[in-house]
Amino acid sequence: MHRFVLPYVWPILTGVLLAALLLFAFPEHIPNPFNNAPAPAWTPASPLVTASEQASSRPAPEVRQAAPLSRDQGPASYSHAVNQAAPAVVNVYSSRIVERDQHPLMSDPFFQQFFNGDDATTHQRMLSSLGSGVIISHDGYVLTNHHVINGADEIQVALRDGRETLAEVIGTDPESDLAVLRINLEDLPVIEMADSEDVAVGDVALAIGNPFGVGQTVTMGIISATGRSHLGLNAYEDFIQTDAAINPGNSGGALVNPDGALVGINTAIFSRSGGSQGIGFAIPANLAHSILDELVTQGRVIRGWLGIEAQALSRELAASFGLRTPQGVIVAGVVSGGPADKAGLQPGDILLSVDGKTVLDARATMSNIASIEPGTSLPLTIVRSGERIDVTLEVGERPIINDAPASERPSDS
Repeated sequence: MHRFVLPYVWPILTGVLLAALLLFAFPEHIPNPFNNAPAPAWTPASPLVTASEQASSRPAPEVRQAAPLSRDQGPASYSHAVNQAAPAVVNVYSSRIVERDQHPLMSDPFFQQFFNGDDATTHQRMLSSLGSGVIISHDGYVLTNHHVINGADEIQVALRDGRETLAEVIGTDPESDLAVLRINLEDLPVIEMADSEDVAVGDVALAIGNPFGVGQTVTMGIISATGRSHLGLNAYEDFIQTDAAINPGNSGGALVNPDGALVGINTAIFSRSGGSQGIGFAIPANLAHSILDELVTQGRVIRGWLGIEAQALSRELAASFGLRTPQGVIVAGVVSGGPADKAGLQPGDILLSVDGKTVLDARATMSNIASIEPGTSLPLTIVRSGERIDVTLEVGERPIINDAPASERPSDS
């Protein structure tokens, strides 16, 4: 028996030994079971809640403008910057009451007879959310993120000096993820606002907030990029990117320069785990300032609007429309009764230029149109059935999009 088996054993052992030697010599060919990790997701730095807007007429808050940043020599410590900015960074606690789901057995008449009617109808619980905010003026105006206070029944603000008070919602803007609160306290610390146009890649940046509710925390990094867009976070995007650690609870907090001046409002992170991985985003101070003024004085943000849904034009689509280059955007839809509809625009038109400026990007064009005052006459150039047509329409006011997630908001202009 051994005589017949032996000739087959030696080739098998030789093959196993040879395979082991090859794997030892070339370990990179060993399959890695962890390569199929899920794709990263955009995680806001704080849980989402719902909000209401208040329309009112008030004077614009007086903010303190910071001097231009000197880049001649870097400091050995940033304690001066922290002492300047940190007292104006607050903790924001929001809470709301929600209906608790009733247990399925409670719908059965047999079980209902064992419970008092009042007890059976009481199904409420309290949800709370944690974030940060920045005191902008001595009037008590506080900038934070919309998603921090979204839908809150009560909002409490805690200062670094230990004082706490309830806050009033002045206005929110879901499309930029900003909100303005107001608190009524004396001798408020106020942060200075830098010109965010002066921010440069490589500048040192400090993020101040209340991550995970551990208390006010300062982290340091640099400005990694400016003008970040196409992230799918907000309808209007022009983010400052930083590698200063930003975590849940930092939302609405301050991103400051080495002088302690505000350069941005921390709003979101890019993360696989939900924690900081060195890719954080802040809303530039200049944009936050303009939205602050409109929310305070108008109760809402007024944006220009054409009433079209725009779609990017690829090379293949451009060729199918007879265009040599992928210039312009496709009008994918027209809002009935909107400015574009009244001017005769149709789905399938190619929008080549707006006010004489060539259209290259749908989001950039939407942002440019949003900055135009409603009622303005705006010349457009379109292509329809291979023919160039000049159209003039009257810019309308963009309808308010209430509390819709960024991914569900219409990308119309």
